[in-house]
Amino acid sequence: MKQVIRRGLTEIIVDEVPDPVVAMHHVLIRPHYSLISSGTETASIHRDGVLKELADNPSHLRTVWEAMKVAGPVRTAAEVKAKFSEYAVLGYSGAGIVVDRHPTVSELEIGERVAYGGDTTGHAETVHAGRQLVARVPESVPFEHACFTTLGSIALNAVRIANVGLGDTVAIIGLGIVGQLIAQLVRLQGGVVIGVDLRPDRVELARRLGAAHAIGGSGSLRDVVSALTEGRGADCVIVAAAAKSPAPARQALEICRDRGRLVIVGAVELSFPWQEMYLKEIQLFMARAYGPGSYDPVYEREGRDYPVSYVRWTEHRNMVHFLRLLETGAVRVEPLITHRFCLEEAPAAYRTILDPASGSLAVLLRYPETERPASVPHVRPRRTVEVSAPRAHQGNELRLAVAGAGNVARWAHLPALRAIPEVTLRAVFSANGARGKSYARRFGAAYCCSDYEEILRDSEVDVVLILSRNQHHYRQALAALQAGKHVFVEKPMALTENECRSLSRTVQETGRQLTVGFNRRFAPFYIEQKRALAGRAAPAVLDCRINSPGISGSYWMADPAIGGAILGEACHFVDLMYWLLGSEPVSVSAYCLPTGVRDPVGENNMVASFRFADGSVGTLTYCTVGGKRGGGERVEAFTQGLSVRVEDFKRLTLDTRLRRRRSRWWPDKGYTAQLNAFLTGIRSGTPPAVSVRDGARATLGCLRMLESARTLNPCVIDLDAVLD
Repeated sequence: MKQVIRRGLTEIIVDEVPDPVVAMHHVLIRPHYSLISSGTETASIHRDGVLKELADNPSHLRTVWEAMKVAGPVRTAAEVKAKFSEYAVLGYSGAGIVVDRHPTVSELEIGERVAYGGDTTGHAETVHAGRQLVARVPESVPFEHACFTTLGSIALNAVRIANVGLGDTVAIIGLGIVGQLIAQLVRLQGGVVIGVDLRPDRVELARRLGAAHAIGGSGSLRDVVSALTEGRGADCVIVAAAAKSPAPARQALEICRDRGRLVIVGAVELSFPWQEMYLKEIQLFMARAYGPGSYDPVYEREGRDYPVSYVRWTEHRNMVHFLRLLETGAVRVEPLITHRFCLEEAPAAYRTILDPASGSLAVLLRYPETERPASVPHVRPRRTVEVSAPRAHQGNELRLAVAGAGNVARWAHLPALRAIPEVTLRAVFSANGARGKSYARRFGAAYCCSDYEEILRDSEVDVVLILSRNQHHYRQALAALQAGKHVFVEKPMALTENECRSLSRTVQETGRQLTVGFNRRFAPFYIEQKRALAGRAAPAVLDCRINSPGISGSYWMADPAIGGAILGEACHFVDLMYWLLGSEPVSVSAYCLPTGVRDPVGENNMVASFRFADGSVGTLTYCTVGGKRGGGERVEAFTQGLSVRVEDFKRLTLDTRLRRRRSRWWPDKGYTAQLNAFLTGIRSGTPPAVSVRDGARATLGCLRMLESARTLNPCVIDLDAVLD
């Protein structure tokens, strides 16, 4: 399918990407029209160049510096360079026909006319939208008008936040699309509208659409508003402008009355004089997107609605009501439309928006479906897109497919592949077609796809690298083994005992190799730590301390339902302790922070004590509540006459009779070494250093940690009993 893409920082293109596969609580839609959100979308087009962007946002330099401390200058430089060519999806408001739905969606039928929203939808020939972000379009409302629904919901939410009462004077600063819609909605609410904009054509349009007063940029705005309100000022000021300066916010404060309300909708710099805010006792409100449910993955992705008795106006209910207003003619959007372009002309559409002389306001994209008969489109999805001409297979060369286009793929595994001889990247699978295409182009894959089955059916794929989210690892690894592929799966290998057992049996039945991404076994300083412990004649004491403040809040890895920080990350250290000692863990006792709160997640903050078969003991402290400056990981080992400590892959301290210290400027985390060893072993028939049994041990150890923390009792770890 064709999709509008921002390539790099400034270039708008229309490129071919794989059609999406419908997911749980989602539908597929063939759009007829979509609306370009001129404020939000053009804000990501950096027309003034990199230096201007850095000057406006110096935090970017801090981000690069922090990344360099973790990944090193070469890898960081490669990522910065990639920013100038990588793909980003634009667009989030449109209308069309439902062509497919997941069985979990029962309220919508194929063939229904709908409006959709969501920042992952984009301007594309096929759109993948969550159920709560899709609303039926009344028959009398044309698609050209229905495609305003998402921006209309943003306007509705702003008016609700403003709590406009009958007779309230409401000033609206910024009369773009959202500002014009807010002006109409405030008037419907019984408010007296004062529209403010620098552009005379938008001021005149607001007046034609019913604004009581419309003011241009000349003269003193404070004096004009004071005159219109008998010296009081506006009861409420809604800022619907986009600006990098605090001028609109300061202007709003000036014209707001004593104890009035400010509502911020647009992306503006918020900087207010404290004295004036205090003396006026101003109430400041932020209007977040389309309403309650915005940015809540449980609502938007999992389709779980909020009870109407508690949350009257959600994102979805705002969308439905805006369509009702369009149906009755209470809100008019036709006068807002200034330009229409077909999808292929999208670059010209964005140039028009960015050209002040064009006088553009609402710019629509028209899709091929508008030129076909009014019936359910017959869609033949194309879920594989060729990126480069496939190369002839050479001798001992291994051909790999990557499943998952996330950060660990781009920062670690895909760059590692480039450093390994006799390896070809054949395919990149990602549910996000644009991201998959971007990764495939960057790292030289023959094709990208949005359906995992495509790489399983490809007889030219020898090895699958599974780099997706934790909950997909088991299913994807099992399917790849059954399809005759070797598998490299990122940790955790599995989330349950049954999944561990199933993978172990499948490896035996298929004869295929499977390894798990426990890269610390291949990191130079951990190798030296193991070597120092190899000559011990007595049990050892291990202490692992991990501080991961990033795994918190709404970050997906913090969710205990899909493993959380313990199964998802602490599994590294269960494996590391076993490997350092060469002895099986046999029991664990653990405690965690209080559970049942949203943040911090209690289950992600844990102290566990392990006992090993050779009499050694180890503690594993994993926390997500520490500060970012507190260091990431520290692993200490103690045995008779010896202590050895590794910190953040960069520092090694060995204490015997003398103290020896070694350090590195940049960490070597072992990704390339592990991948190279695994691929070399496939060619030679050598079993992988990290086996399916190792993956099962780490998962089982974490499951017993969680069980012990839940029951407040020690738990036995018996790997043989689970796998046999």
